[in-house]
Amino acid sequence: MATKIGIYFDQSAIGGGLDVEALAEGAEQRWSDIAPVVKLFPVLAAESARKEIAQDIEENELDGVLICGTSARVDWDLYRFDNVQVERVSLREGCVMAYKNPDGSLLDPDGEEAPELLRLMAVDYVNMGVIKLQKSNVPAPEISESTRRILVLGGGWTGITAALAAAKAKMPVTLVEQSAELGGRAKGFLKTIPLKAPHDKVQDTGLEAKIQELTANGDITVLTKSTLTRLAGSPGAYTATIAGPSGEQSVEVGAVVLATGWVSQDKKVLEPLGYGKSPNIVTAEEFEKMAKTGGITARRVAFILDTKLCMPACDCDGAQAEEAVTADVAASQPEAPAAEGEEAPYVYEDMESVKHLPFSNAVSSVVALKQAGYVADLAPDAIAYILYDSMVVQGVHERFYKAAQDNPSIMLTKADIREVAVDGGGLLVRADNTLLGGSIELAVDLVVLPTGMVPTTAKEPIMQFEYRQGPAFPDLSLFNGYADSNYICFPYETRRTGVYAAGCVRQPMTLDSAEEDAYGAALKAIQCIESVNRGVAVHPRSGDLSYPVFNFVRCTQCKRCTEECPFGALDDDEKGTPKPNPTRCRRCGTCMGACPERVISFDNYNIDQIGSMIRDIKVPDNMDVGGPRVVILACENDALPAFDMAAMRGMPWSPYVRIIPVRCLGSVNAIWVADAMSKGIDGVMLMGCKYGDDYQCHFVKGSEICNRRKENIAETLDRLGVEPDRVAQYQVAIDDYNAVPAMVDEFMKMIFEKGPNPFKGY
Repeated sequence: MATKIGIYFDQSAIGGGLDVEALAEGAEQRWSDIAPVVKLFPVLAAESARKEIAQDIEENELDGVLICGTSARVDWDLYRFDNVQVERVSLREGCVMAYKNPDGSLLDPDGEEAPELLRLMAVDYVNMGVIKLQKSNVPAPEISESTRRILVLGGGWTGITAALAAAKAKMPVTLVEQSAELGGRAKGFLKTIPLKAPHDKVQDTGLEAKIQELTANGDITVLTKSTLTRLAGSPGAYTATIAGPSGEQSVEVGAVVLATGWVSQDKKVLEPLGYGKSPNIVTAEEFEKMAKTGGITARRVAFILDTKLCMPACDCDGAQAEEAVTADVAASQPEAPAAEGEEAPYVYEDMESVKHLPFSNAVSSVVALKQAGYVADLAPDAIAYILYDSMVVQGVHERFYKAAQDNPSIMLTKADIREVAVDGGGLLVRADNTLLGGSIELAVDLVVLPTGMVPTTAKEPIMQFEYRQGPAFPDLSLFNGYADSNYICFPYETRRTGVYAAGCVRQPMTLDSAEEDAYGAALKAIQCIESVNRGVAVHPRSGDLSYPVFNFVRCTQCKRCTEECPFGALDDDEKGTPKPNPTRCRRCGTCMGACPERVISFDNYNIDQIGSMIRDIKVPDNMDVGGPRVVILACENDALPAFDMAAMRGMPWSPYVRIIPVRCLGSVNAIWVADAMSKGIDGVMLMGCKYGDDYQCHFVKGSEICNRRKENIAETLDRLGVEPDRVAQYQVAIDDYNAVPAMVDEFMKMIFEKGPNPFKGY
């Protein structure tokens, strides 16, 4: 708790309509008992100003500093002082630049006197900043010695690359591969798409050189014919139980790179394109094996890229999948067991899994280009046809695509495949809407269909976590089995802190992308181990020293915190009491928002802190005179930056709202809404990330959980005679800055129509 606070105002940042001197004088009077220093600086970011603050801290024994000026997202690295809490009050983006008059007119920065509503906004924000410091402590980090070893699961292209990257960073590695040999699927490639300039020709994979480098590295322990049977503990202190030819062994590791790759999709999905009618209708995977062994004899080959079938590498909405795939897919099984050493194909458990596979067909496209080149190189009379409804070629691979276009033995055309028919000893491909201007029939010797890539995590729980929440990653249906926690912002980070996915277990990708993925996942694993050694969060609040503190005396063992934590940071002890695992925690506060007894808090973020800030907002007794008041609880990752950007682009909002940042909407406790309503606040807006199947929440489930809690809040308000729609949740992405002012205006219009909160004045 900050007991001596210095309050500093930045005149250069505020300006434009606010009387900064009067604001400082008011703060000095209100907080005279705890703020021995209140100062104005022409430019607060100047080095001389920061040196003066440091001197004030020493002379006055300040334990809190309140910076009143720009947003916390600006100059975030300037205001750091040892063992002193620093809080930022956004009087520029959140107040002056955001202000517009109730009639919609904008602030006149050259006006002689600041509008009263603007002054009240500024006063509320400064007071809330002081209260936030008062209700906050310097976090005491949970520091533990981390095991400096990385476990890499998977000995294919991605796993080998990740292991080598970690070893080069002086991090010992244990690599586990279930097969007898290293190399994975890349071992079966004849060639690969271009991995280096000029990116217009296929090339050797270079896999053998990678394997030799791996086996020669003394910092890498390779375990083949082995699998992970148990992963217990937490990031920095995992114990991996590995079963191999000699039995089980335990290995202490600090983090895990998951690079177990993919298995092929059940080929029954390809039956509408003739698969099974003829041995000359094959998948791209089967064709690659033929090329590797010299088994291609066909001279006319058609490569079909038809995303209407909703392969795992497609980008359609699945609208036609139900017609294309028979209903018995749900119950289908492979007709014969997989041959020894081969992966069994993945069989979907339900039609929905087949119908909705939201991934691009970029892999299928470049693989078709590569394999068409095999055909073109066979003989002068050989020809490859690529018939596509969508050709997706990313980045530098455009050069590879252009080279294929220039090859006279490769013909590419857009087409809607109508039928693949067996015609005597050959095949007929019938297609409509081609670039040739109409329908065509192609007589070919061989047809190649895309191979569906299904992640190994969809087949079985690879990780075998010893977590209360189960052995596998949760809610994999959101990604059709892919082990991904936030596909937009954190591509390697899974739902289990300390485990980082790379390669085709994360999403369909080519070797060059998988190599980049491997480096990224290895670096994340190293960051995790180093963060544990310093007692800080790895992501997304990287460097955060705080951790939830539990008052177990009042805990009722309701298990809401353990069930709602998105990251498995809480187990249960033998009595059913939450058992914290500090290094699994990502500091989102979802457990704090879940707890009905309010026994969970952070040193620098807690129930009382936000509740006290809400209760300190000055609410006029008469809405017709002083206007309404609305609290916006804005997530710091998307909604708050969106407001900042809106203000900086000249898109202000109502002066009746007060924005309070929260770590995540998942941390919002129902008591904050109750505090607001009992105070006479007329409405509460909950603004955070998008939720649902394609969520964008940095903490995965936060916005979704908040939406469920909001329904319970609505029932409570209804019983109290308060309209439930006075509390509304909005989904806001960071780039929705142009939309947030309108959201506020729409909500304010509703509040004016409803009139004042019935509790106003009590």
